[in-house]
Amino acid sequence: MIVLGLIGCSPAAGQVRPGIDVLLSDSVQLVAGKRVVLLTNHTGVDRAGRRDVDRLYGDTAIRLTALFSPEHGFRGLEDRPGLPDAVDSATRLPIYSLYGGSRPPNFAALDSADVALVDLQDIGARYYTYPATATQLMRQAARRGVRVVVLDRPDPVGGEAVQGNVHAAIADPDTALVGFLPVPMRHGMTLGELLRLANDVLGLHADLVVVPAAGWRRGMYFDATGLPWIKPSLNMPDLESAFHYPGTCLFEGTNLSVGRGTPFAFQVIGAPWLDPGAVLRRLRATGNGQRGTDSALAGVEVTATDFTPNAPTDGKYNGVPLKGVRLRVTDRTRYDPTRLAVALLTAIRAAHPDSFRFGRRFDELAAGPELRVALEAGQSVPAIWARWGAPLAAFRATRAKYLLY
Repeated sequence: MIVLGLIGCSPAAGQVRPGIDVLLSDSVQLVAGKRVVLLTNHTGVDRAGRRDVDRLYGDTAIRLTALFSPEHGFRGLEDRPGLPDAVDSATRLPIYSLYGGSRPPNFAALDSADVALVDLQDIGARYYTYPATATQLMRQAARRGVRVVVLDRPDPVGGEAVQGNVHAAIADPDTALVGFLPVPMRHGMTLGELLRLANDVLGLHADLVVVPAAGWRRGMYFDATGLPWIKPSLNMPDLESAFHYPGTCLFEGTNLSVGRGTPFAFQVIGAPWLDPGAVLRRLRATGNGQRGTDSALAGVEVTATDFTPNAPTDGKYNGVPLKGVRLRVTDRTRYDPTRLAVALLTAIRAAHPDSFRFGRRFDELAAGPELRVALEAGQSVPAIWARWGAPLAAFRATRAKYLLY
């Protein structure tokens, strides 16, 4: 496993260069004269917004031969499994979909490749499937002796905070796209760092090289990088949603809407039967709700709201006016969305015991049944949080071996 030095990593503040820029300006020897395949999507662009595909294809020293795409497709416009293969209209290169469906992913393009590049914007939460897809590619590349080069990008919500419960098990990324690594809900790692961890704990033995995002620091949030925000997926509209996502994604496994089909997905939670006033009263009385350091409400404002999903991709409450709560970050350094999510789940269950339901996906998102069982047993919010402490400390010690910045 190779980690390039943080080449040119002291540009002016806010002048972060993603891995594709570093590769082509400082480390082109990794791909010059090589047959190259690329796993990417619409987020794979350089600092100026130019596609990786065009920059690589236009370089006569590089032989870009095929493209792979993850969930949501090459253009980031799909929200369904079983995406078909396609062709890039600009370069006429084939695009092989690696996301779901009844047929296995087509990795045949690796048979005639020397290097597999990976450039995807991850979101910093355990639930995103891009790391699993990249790990699938890394496993297949290792079996063929193909080097994997990750063009790294910042963790949008910073690389310092580590929050939530830790997934205790290691799963097969071919079947467990969500929660296949032993990481918490908010892991504070870049994609390159996560793939270093995956290569080790899964024993893939891939020839892995990480090209760093020059100028990024662990305490830097995305809006300090100078890079343009490109929605990593259809329902991740902005950085505000990204900050709430490590917690509010849990509600995908319930009968509440998370605002899919609105401009503020994952910033709201609602249902036709929800009484925001009753929920807010219980929330403020739950889990040290005095706004102290250990409060679920530290660094966040929670208010009543109304919203109506329009063609939501989760199928929840299409066109139905909903009552709900809206979340707004007030202090990024104090906010823990995973703690807030548990406090909200407790408050909503208490306010609506006959209406609230867990869905089949909740245990998958929550890394097993433990959180659901605790909530159903009426355990206190602080007691649930307390059990996260030791696994989080162990994870911090483990992840230190894989950090690059």
